Order: sequence, then C-alpha cells, then structure tokens
Amino acid sequence: MAGPDPAELRRVVDAFPAADGDGANRSDADGDRVDDLLDGTYGRLTREWYPELGELTESYAAGDVLREDVLEHVEAVPSFRLSDGAAPLPEKRRALAAADEAANEVAEIAGWYATVRSILDDDPDDLTRFERLLHDFGYVLAHGLFLGASSPKRIVRRLRLAYRSVGVDIDETGSEAGAERTEFTCPYRGVGAGLYGEKWVCHEKLDRVDDGYVTYLAERGIDYQRPRDCDGSERCYSTVARDGPELWWPKTPPAAVRARS
Repeated sequence: MAGPDPAELRRVVDAFPAADGDGANRSDADGDRVDDLLDGTYGRLTREWYPELGELTESYAAGDVLREDVLEHVEAVPSFRLSDGAAPLPEKRRALAAADEAANEVAEIAGWYATVRSILDDDPDDLTRFERLLHDFGYVLAHGLFLGASSPKRIVRRLRLAYRSVGVDIDETGSEAGAERTEFTCPYRGVGAGLYGEKWVCHEKLDRVDDGYVTYLAERGIDYQRPRDCDGSERCYSTVARDGPELWWPKTPPAAVRARS
C-alpha cells in the first residue's frame, strides 16, 4: 500500500519547529506578536492543528488510519493568504515579513511543512505495481477524456462524466472564485473495509487513477485537487481550477514572497 514509513513520518512530524523537546508549543511575547501579525493563523496551527497531526501520525503508525487521512489533515492546515488568486495582497505580505523578523519559526515552519507534504505525497518507488498501473491508466485515459477541453468548466463536465461512469453519485456542484467544485458519494467506501480499513478502495486504490488525471492536467496548467474531506461522511469533494500563483503561508516561505515582491 502506498504511504510513508511510519517511523520516518513520526520523525518528520516530531521535528516541528514551534514545539519544545516535550512537544509543548511555545508561548512567549514573540509568539503572541507573530500570532497577531498572522491574524491568529500561527496560534491555530501550533495549538490546534499540530497536536491533531501528532495524534493522526500515531494512528497511522498503528494502522488505524490511512495515509489519505493524514494527508487530508495536512492539506487543511490553517493558512495566511498572501494573494487573492493572482493579485498580491501587499499588507498581508508586509505582515508576514514582520512576523519572519519576529520569530525564526515562521520560515522554519514553512520548510517543515514542505517536508511533511513531500513525505506524504506518492513516491513512484513506493507504489505497488498495480497502483502504478492504475496511475498510468488514468494518465492515458485523460488524453481521451479531456481532449479539446481547456477551461475548468469544460474539464469538470468531463470529470463528472467519468465519475458517473464508475457508479459515483454526483450530489452537488458549484463554482467559487474560479474553482469548479464537485461533491459526490463513492459507492465503494466500505469495500475491503474489514481487511484494509474504510475508504481503502475509494482512496488508496481508485485515487491512483485520479492521480493520472492530476499529472495530465498539471502539464496543461490545470489544478485538479482530487477527492478530499470524506471524514465522518460518505460525501467527498474535488475541485478543478486554473493553476495560478495563489500564495499562502506556510506553503509559501517568507523568502519566496520577498523574491516575488
């Protein structure tokens, strides 16, 4: 099954820059100033999001949750927006620069977050032969499925057709800030749950086909965020948008923001 080595994931998560040796988050004047500058994002990340990540990491090591569950949480990290789509937000960028001057952890957390994301992303060497075949099948299929479609609206219509063709029910659709969102129900959520855990077929296997779509569309400037946010519900969602330079911390380190200014 695709996924990082539990010990390696735990080592990376434990290296969180804003925690002391006992894992307790720092609370000092600099931390409070950083939290004010970043509109509370720093506090939510260190005091709420990170402890939950630690718990999920332990559950992953115990085999109680899938890599997909950990990745969902990592992608839901509290974020401090630095642009509105492609339009920069100068005041927010100045606030991030001031926060970076106040505490080294601001830049360090961005680097740490990139490492956590990279270890949770699929490594082709870690995929089974069957999973690689599913990815390659999705990539080849995408050439026909999205032929002649270049806008998010046209692409998402084809994508919904692909969902329906494998028995997925489309529950709700919407459009917001240039992103086309699709909520749906995977009928295979419970298949293999007794042996491999809930959502194993839906995410750890069928999503390898979606990863092929992701690869194909990314090469053409389209950002396809494959199914996420299925916790506590059979509903999942995916989004399709034009791949643009939207920036936010901690995904974007302060140095990268300064380089763009």
